[in-house]
Amino acid sequence: MQISRRMIVLDAADLETESAFWAGLLGGTVMASDRWHNIWVDGEWQIGVQLAPDHAQPEWPDGTPQQIHFDLYIDDLDAAHDEVIGLGGRLLKAAEDRSAVSGAQVYADPAGHPFCLCWLPPQPGDRLSDDAG
Repeated sequence: MQISRRMIVLDAADLETESAFWAGLLGGTVMASDRWHNIWVDGEWQIGVQLAPDHAQPEWPDGTPQQIHFDLYIDDLDAAHDEVIGLGGRLLKAAEDRSAVSGAQVYADPAGHPFCLCWLPPQPGDRLSDDAG
């Protein structure tokens, strides 16, 4: 089997709010139709948002079932946190130790889908600057 495209699709009762959140967070744009929105980032289709009028927000962490979540690796937790909150997301669980070398905070998007803002130390092979060898 050859797969020509892989896509994450999120259900939402409010297409405009959900798609604006993800487009804002990922630095993309929204292409909208009546029952479906596409989030494009750097010329590529990244996320679909489909209208689900009866969408029930997942309950995290004890919900049954946990539907899906994203891990987004960031380099500035404070700036990323402010951006998420400014776009309409909400903090579900703060990191136990924000000064730790690695960690995560858990958030929910406007439709209630959980996602994590994560951080790690630089990994072997990461390009740290334009001067890196």
